[in-house]
Amino acid sequence: MRLGLVTYNLAADWDLDKIIEMCTIHGHEGVELRTTHAHGVEVNLSEKERTVVRKKFESSAVELAGLGSAFQYHYRDPEEVRRNIEGTKEYARLAADVGAPGVKVRPNALLIDDGVPEEETLQQIGRSLAECGEYAATLGIQVRLEVHGHLTSDPKRIARILQHCGHPNVFVCWNSNDADLVDGSIEESFNLLADRITLVHMRDLAAPGYPWLDLLRSLRRMDYGGFCLCEIDPNEQPDRIMDFNKALWDAYNRIIDLED
Repeated sequence: MRLGLVTYNLAADWDLDKIIEMCTIHGHEGVELRTTHAHGVEVNLSEKERTVVRKKFESSAVELAGLGSAFQYHYRDPEEVRRNIEGTKEYARLAADVGAPGVKVRPNALLIDDGVPEEETLQQIGRSLAECGEYAATLGIQVRLEVHGHLTSDPKRIARILQHCGHPNVFVCWNSNDADLVDGSIEESFNLLADRITLVHMRDLAAPGYPWLDLLRSLRRMDYGGFCLCEIDPNEQPDRIMDFNKALWDAYNRIIDLED
């Protein structure tokens, strides 16, 4: 497992050079670039600019772990759903050009209050993901479904979306939500999705209420070799908080090593 950073929120105002510099200094081996942030890695980049981004990562010790979009597919309006599907495809092309292995997308809501049956929305999301996953596979890019959103962050609903999707190139971005907990444990939720997890989002590792050590134990048991990326709140001392998270990461992993 490798520690990394999501530009949401600590690094939202950093340019690409500062992101790479800070991750290098503080032992974060990868980064997910969230769309709309100051890094500027967006679909409007020219071919030459995309090559520059790729080369910056290739010449650094930091890996571009993925691109983070806000595309979602729950809408009632078919044209809005289509816009998000096509936007995902365009974003996947950007990922391929800049050297990112995957793009994060999300479910974000159910339309129960609008009279749309829950399963109908989950099926719509799943079928949309299947189309995105099929296209992204032609580029060698993973589609990563974040466990996200009001009601849709329930791992049981994510599992049903994946069943409706049925495409092998659609994976899960574990998001470390309170909704993961069943009687204080993540085991039941984690086991529902474990075979599809290809990226992990964590919060500040000192944040109370979430069993971070149990999460890392579970990832180790499945021989997870990907990135665990921290979503850290804005802080006036970013160097200190990144060092603190790295120290906690190392400590948790030493505990697991001793247990083994």
